[in-house]
Amino acid sequence: MDNAYKIKVQNVTKEYDLYKSQSEKLRSFFSLSNTKVPHFWSLMGISLEVKSGETLGLIGVNGSGKSTLSNIISGIIPQTTGVVDVRGDTSIIAIGAGLRGNLTGLENIRLKALMQGLTNPEIDALMDDIVSFADIGDFLYQPVKSYSSGMKSRLGFSIAVHVNPDILIIDEALSVGDDTFYQKCVDKIAEFKEEGKTIVFVSHSLKQIEILCDRVAWIHYGTLKEIGETKTVVKHYRAFTKWFKAQTKKEKKQFQRQMKENQKAFDIDAYQKQVTEERQQAEPDQVNVAATVKKEFYGSVISEKMSLGNRILTTVVGIVFVLACLVNVSGHTLGDVVQNPGSLIHPETVLHDPNATNSVK
Repeated sequence: MDNAYKIKVQNVTKEYDLYKSQSEKLRSFFSLSNTKVPHFWSLMGISLEVKSGETLGLIGVNGSGKSTLSNIISGIIPQTTGVVDVRGDTSIIAIGAGLRGNLTGLENIRLKALMQGLTNPEIDALMDDIVSFADIGDFLYQPVKSYSSGMKSRLGFSIAVHVNPDILIIDEALSVGDDTFYQKCVDKIAEFKEEGKTIVFVSHSLKQIEILCDRVAWIHYGTLKEIGETKTVVKHYRAFTKWFKAQTKKEKKQFQRQMKENQKAFDIDAYQKQVTEERQQAEPDQVNVAATVKKEFYGSVISEKMSLGNRILTTVVGIVFVLACLVNVSGHTLGDVVQNPGSLIHPETVLHDPNATNSVK
């Protein structure tokens, strides 16, 4: 196994604003509202590396951020802060991921393969293998929206493994389907491992994790609880689940509520300050540590809110557009309006102005 990393995530966070309506979301994007919107941090500073040729398992309870992290790595959604360095083409396998409901299975095969960069002749060469592996019969010619979750998983898995990606991300895709298809998938994953492919495997099945994974990362309510050898991390996770199941119903709810409150109360500025202080202690000779950390946090992310410059530009464009509409409706030329702006409000001033180009005589 190559020691060079294939995937690197550093100080990655993901924030979701809890908008009550689409209009509230739109006002926030244009920064037109000062109302404080509640937010929820699905990830709170995840840092890990996946080596080339390694299979890394992601485990954790529902809502811990496993799928969020896998979607960020695959490029489906952007991170809020942090560095995501993926060295190679990724293909994600999740139930229905990337499948268009109104298209048939056959049309989805071609669409997803084209999106992965394959040409039509290359797709034609792979089509029989993809169809055979999926084994969904005549449903291949029916819209995907009529598929069961198992059939969607079959089709998605078949497409993903045949486009020959450098990095394969599997998100609960083996949790549905019959034993025959499950074994086909396991065999294909084993084949990928032999070829030295890098795999990220998300699953609630610890048996699958133990069989397939070289290392495991335990994501715990938005934080990286532990990462290490599969046997060790799985043992600790089993101990946690055993403890959790032993709690009363009330204690379980209190624990879950506290974890969710921690995710709502996460302070990104305080976290950035903490990372800066840790970096200064570890590398005392480094200069401009704060600036370096800030660049690492925000240098490769896209703001989800409109910047001040874009707000000004949008306002100017809006004013020009409204002015043009008024000029057109009024029947005046732009020269009339420039010489006498009040003509848009009082058009009779132009009618009696002997100097106006469009005055009535």
